Amino acid sequence: MAYRDPTLESELLERFSCLSVSREENIIQNALHDSDINPGLLYLSDEVLIVILNHLEPASLLRLGSTCCRLFRVCSCDSLWTRHFRDSFGVGLPNITTAGYTAKTAFRLVFMWRALFRNIHCNRSLQEKLFAEVPFPPHAYWTQWLVMEERVPLPAAQLSCADVEKLWGMPGELFTERLQEKPDGDETLRIEWRELYSLAVTHHGSTAILFHYVLKQHQSSDHSELESMYRQYTQCRFQWLFTYWLFRQPAPLNRQIRAIYLQWRKHCKKKVSTWGETVCDVRYLASLHPITSDYWRGKLARGDENVGIHTVGNYFSMCKSLVAWILGRDWGRLKRRKVYEDTLEGVYLLLKREMQERLVEHERFWQVAKVQLSRVCTLEETAVNYVNWKMLETLPYYKLYLVSGNSVYLQHVQGFLSRKRLLHDWIYLEDNTWLRELLPDELFTRLEFDTKISQESLHGSSVIAHLSRLVWLYLHSGEQLYMEGVKQTVLQYVHARLDISTSLWQPVLRPFSP
Repeated sequence: MAYRDPTLESELLERFSCLSVSREENIIQNALHDSDINPGLLYLSDEVLIVILNHLEPASLLRLGSTCCRLFRVCSCDSLWTRHFRDSFGVGLPNITTAGYTAKTAFRLVFMWRALFRNIHCNRSLQEKLFAEVPFPPHAYWTQWLVMEERVPLPAAQLSCADVEKLWGMPGELFTERLQEKPDGDETLRIEWRELYSLAVTHHGSTAILFHYVLKQHQSSDHSELESMYRQYTQCRFQWLFTYWLFRQPAPLNRQIRAIYLQWRKHCKKKVSTWGETVCDVRYLASLHPITSDYWRGKLARGDENVGIHTVGNYFSMCKSLVAWILGRDWGRLKRRKVYEDTLEGVYLLLKREMQERLVEHERFWQVAKVQLSRVCTLEETAVNYVNWKMLETLPYYKLYLVSGNSVYLQHVQGFLSRKRLLHDWIYLEDNTWLRELLPDELFTRLEFDTKISQESLHGSSVIAHLSRLVWLYLHSGEQLYMEGVKQTVLQYVHARLDISTSLWQPVLRPFSP
């Protein structure tokens, strides 16, 4: 099923202005006459196409309409967009044939306005437009859009009867009693926006007719500023909402978010010191967690910025519960941090796909976190000590067990540790003392128990790369053949080194003097 993508829609709206409907019949007819290939959708009648297109959502309809002139015309059909208008905004459109505007135009304008107004709390550009002339209402263009809104975050409007009649379509006679309470000659009304909305709906008869009135008033308006602000919003919406969520919460909650956000998380103190300030590197803060990094790039909730930021909030609400649970245990500092980090990693791995598709609630996060906690504690018990535990975190079996809980992967972890111990014990045998003394440090450390073998060290033709590959294969497979290969490589290296030393040492023979 297709889904709404405001960014894509914004781009397509620009393309539509470049398409010419007047030429489409000639283009399609010429294409059909000049080619024997079945044109697919273009071969169907308009009526059949409309039945098919009824199953598409607005963004998909725009995307299909941008492919050719005929589909542009069919995808602009009023019957399609009237339904989308009703489904999206909860109000129907009157007889569109006499309205003076198309249903697609109505949907386009109201969709852009609602997207901006819904997130006014983090949209500074729109705030400047609406709050610039407080206590007086904003410019008539923006006030006209506010007529459709029941809840407006502005102080009571100070308007003349003429302004109310022009913008809301209500005659001045409705306010006669209010004006009688005013001094002579003062026709300024002070009315709450919610009351204005209620009076307007009552006067016009329904919300749908009020919408129709606003759209009629906007017929001759220049919407370039609205389109520009919407374009800016689609480009910056994730950054704006994330910044607002991170820095603009009430004081107690704001401190809690900062504490939980940085809890047991490696970060640059210099960059964090500017938290909430204008010069703060918000992109860096977003990179500290996989989930916030995904949201910053628009990868949560199918690109829905509002649903995505709710998922982020629920995630850190779970983190708060997790921190409280861990701090209640009699554990050391390192263990607490390790349990927290591994649990969050498991939660993210398990819910990553779900977060990309839909809203994830706090209860869902906490349910998964409790499962991950038990698995992390099992891995910690298997490791026996913190050194072993840190060494195991790079194993593929470690993450596989976190995600699945399959005991097979736990057995692989246990086998890895036992083989590590066997390798360590072999090089520390009393009979191998001479080997330890002759091996260089870079080779000797490869055989020690607490050494991690990185992926980079496995490549190359050097002796250390060859030994690393053999050790890595033995630890992960358990094949004794690789263990014998490790022993042989070490012995060959030491013998070669002894031969070189012997050949370099030559006794000096001096002539015997009588």
